[in-house]
Amino acid sequence: MKALRLAQSMTLDDLSGRAGVSRAMISRIERGEASPTAQLLSRLCSALGTTLSRFFATSEEAENPLSRRAQQRVWRDPETGYLRRSVSPDNVGSPVDIVEVEFPPGARVVFEQQQFDAGLTQHLWLFAGKLTMTAGEETHVLEAGDCLFMRLAEAHIFHNPHGEPARYAIILNRSKA
Repeated sequence: MKALRLAQSMTLDDLSGRAGVSRAMISRIERGEASPTAQLLSRLCSALGTTLSRFFATSEEAENPLSRRAQQRVWRDPETGYLRRSVSPDNVGSPVDIVEVEFPPGARVVFEQQQFDAGLTQHLWLFAGKLTMTAGEETHVLEAGDCLFMRLAEAHIFHNPHGEPARYAIILNRSKA
């Protein structure tokens, strides 16, 4: 995170103001003393002009069109326990990122509206379980096989009030068409 911030000549105060996150918390995250929740990390990424998918991408790796499961980056939200796997190969020049998510029963994550994400879109394709999704003002109950289109600039609430995990893919389009 610090490298992204410095590459944009952004101070801790600048990032704090754009993301609505305290300067102290950002400093703790950059030093590895705190593990941000998905909500907090999303706000920081948006303020840095990137997405969670791009944040987790490794820029040092050589271009390779094949992303093997054993090498895919995995991150667990410390608050909800949801598991996020970056499926797409890095550095192939595609504006599309694919993320696999395992969302535990009872989990709820709120992604607030982010002005920096205007124009970015995503599809949520549910493979297993059920998920209650709120995108903007509309709420949808998704079942296995359903696919929901959303604009990233809208507020989103991912909620699994059901007794089994929900497993889905997020297909994120970073091109601002």
